[in-house]
Amino acid sequence: MTLVGKLLQSMTVTRLLNKASFLVLINVVLLLTGCDYGPEIIKISGSKMGTTYHVTVVADQPAPDDLADRIEAVLDIVDHSMSTYKAASELSQFNDLSVGSSQQISADFARVLEVSKTVWELSGGAFDPTVGPLVDLWGFGPKATNVVPEQVQIDAAKAELGFQYLVLNNRDLVKTKPVRLDLSAVAKGYAVDLVADLLEMLALPDYLVEVGGEMRLSGSNPEGMPWRVAIELPSLMPQVQRIISVQDMAVATSGDYRNYFEQQGVRYSHTIDSRTGRPITHSLASVTVLAERCADADAWATSFMVLGDKEGMALANKLDIPLYMLIKDGAEFKAIHSRAFEPYLNAQNES
Repeated sequence: MTLVGKLLQSMTVTRLLNKASFLVLINVVLLLTGCDYGPEIIKISGSKMGTTYHVTVVADQPAPDDLADRIEAVLDIVDHSMSTYKAASELSQFNDLSVGSSQQISADFARVLEVSKTVWELSGGAFDPTVGPLVDLWGFGPKATNVVPEQVQIDAAKAELGFQYLVLNNRDLVKTKPVRLDLSAVAKGYAVDLVADLLEMLALPDYLVEVGGEMRLSGSNPEGMPWRVAIELPSLMPQVQRIISVQDMAVATSGDYRNYFEQQGVRYSHTIDSRTGRPITHSLASVTVLAERCADADAWATSFMVLGDKEGMALANKLDIPLYMLIKDGAEFKAIHSRAFEPYLNAQNES
């Protein structure tokens, strides 16, 4: 074959190869467009810590097959450590200690105590994890009584309060007076944080974690938008009062409209003011708090419910805490918010 012939043959082969490559490329593109490459939506729910939990993960990569078991194990850590209902929990064991005794506590228990101490100090004692005797006395502990206690009983319970009587030295917790702990107002939020931290560790940054109404949200929802959270009216029938857009933030709500009892026409809220020894009586119906960590948001929500609208809003503005309040005003509810909450209201209007 002549040199020209060989050259023509080579050009023909090259054209055929290029055509074949082009056809392969078309087939690959058609195959890709025919497949759904959207993120996997994983939903996990269950019961723990005397309440329910729900986790939604928007996974753009495979999640572990045992993700549900891992979440359950994380929640068990908090339940076995801080439950007021389990006799073998760290908290119950500490409450049974005599004055002057000490107990080695877990790192998780210690972290919750640190959060509690900070909020206790900044709230002027409105948040008091040693409120347990009053909670039990008013029938909102492990044994529901629905009985209004006598003043002498209230005074006796108040004498057993005081977060300052706990001394923590390198996870060695000492009881210097006969105080008892009740971490219900922060433990659920801490459990939310542990689950959220687990998802972050697993490189699953788009999620909603909710335990007993307290939640933490990160990244984007299944539609690729910021998560939208409903603030409900304080009523027995769920009604949405406002929807806010939240991203990379924890949300905690506290109210007096679901856990209470009535005696002789008087309603007694489960939120106890340790300073008076009695359930709150002001017109603040619910509060919603935003924070980076759910344990903080959880503790502050209880604090603001105790403080009431005027004192609570003043403190929120002083500390730059995003706070939204619903105040009972006759048959209606009036909404007020702190300065730090303003961007979240704007986010709703922009979404």
